[in-house]
Amino acid sequence: MKTYILVFGLYFLFYPYTKGLSNPPVSDKVSIVVIDPGHGGKDPGALGTKIKEKDVVLAIALKVGELIKSNFEDVKVIYTRDTDEFIPLNERANIANKNKADLFISIHANSLPKSKAYGTETFVMGISKDAGNFEVAKKENSVINLEEDYETKYEGFDPNSIDSYIIFSVMQKTYQGHSIAFAQMIENEFSARAKRFSRGVKQDGFWVLWSTTMPSVLIETGFLTDGNEEKFLGSENGQDILASAIYRAFRQYKESIESKSNFSNLHKEIEQNKEISVQIGKDLADDQASPELYFKVQILVSKNSVDKDNPYFKDFKYPEEFKSGSWYKYAVGKTTSYSEIIKYCSLVKETYPDAFVIAVKNNEIIKLKDALEEINP
Repeated sequence: MKTYILVFGLYFLFYPYTKGLSNPPVSDKVSIVVIDPGHGGKDPGALGTKIKEKDVVLAIALKVGELIKSNFEDVKVIYTRDTDEFIPLNERANIANKNKADLFISIHANSLPKSKAYGTETFVMGISKDAGNFEVAKKENSVINLEEDYETKYEGFDPNSIDSYIIFSVMQKTYQGHSIAFAQMIENEFSARAKRFSRGVKQDGFWVLWSTTMPSVLIETGFLTDGNEEKFLGSENGQDILASAIYRAFRQYKESIESKSNFSNLHKEIEQNKEISVQIGKDLADDQASPELYFKVQILVSKNSVDKDNPYFKDFKYPEEFKSGSWYKYAVGKTTSYSEIIKYCSLVKETYPDAFVIAVKNNEIIKLKDALEEINP
């Protein structure tokens, strides 16, 4: 299996398009939800032997919306489309942003020809080096090829090029904890109540999630290339079951956010890793003031120098810059203990999944193998 590594520094090549944007805090109410049935119109999406993704997900989306509207009078439901029409990716996110939605739910169906893959999976915005996740993101992003002048509209983004997957997660970092919490609720409902096989919660670079300014998820309800799942997804009963599962997850998320006690618990859970990271970051820097050889966790590579006050580093202690050729590398934490840096790296990965341990000697990055041989001759 190929491994795809996203270069965080590419974000700065696109900085002119994002520097004026900022994220509002997560709302303590869920009053507006935007439901996005994927594809539509000239874009059929994934194809089964008898059904099209665009039709299946529209049916499920409308059922989810009706369940929410009939059970919560205080919630406004907005669809990006409620008929078979083509809506550009950027417009889907714009609908959510313009209406100041508290939650964005994008519903899709998967496909993987010549494979036995089946099951549900829910994505949140993030960085992944898993080839399978990348293929899903590439498939869902490829719809922009159907849009006129897409190269200008999407600032040169090429859905088939790994180099185009800029650091989307910076814009969604404010909402990542809430998005993951909601995604997990969805997959739990799919597994426990709907009795579907859950492939779990995953992260990758979906344009429609990156552009939204609220907690957002992209749900893959099953594989149309699997005969049993195609039959299930195409049936009224199957669509009812999936819609009911998504609705129950929505209800649980809304209650968690709006209940004072549950809201506090949710926030405590979301923030826990950040608090631990900050504390360990401090501890990791106290064992030796200026060691000749020490370990850090690399989180970022950029073509441009990054200020230490950048939001990249706000949850971590002791960011350090290293120049390597024409690139700038950035790492956090600091310890002479390899076992401690491994523990720390696992926490950093909660925010930056592609983070990894590096060794530094005399202020220069050296091979990790050489550093380990030096401390354990």
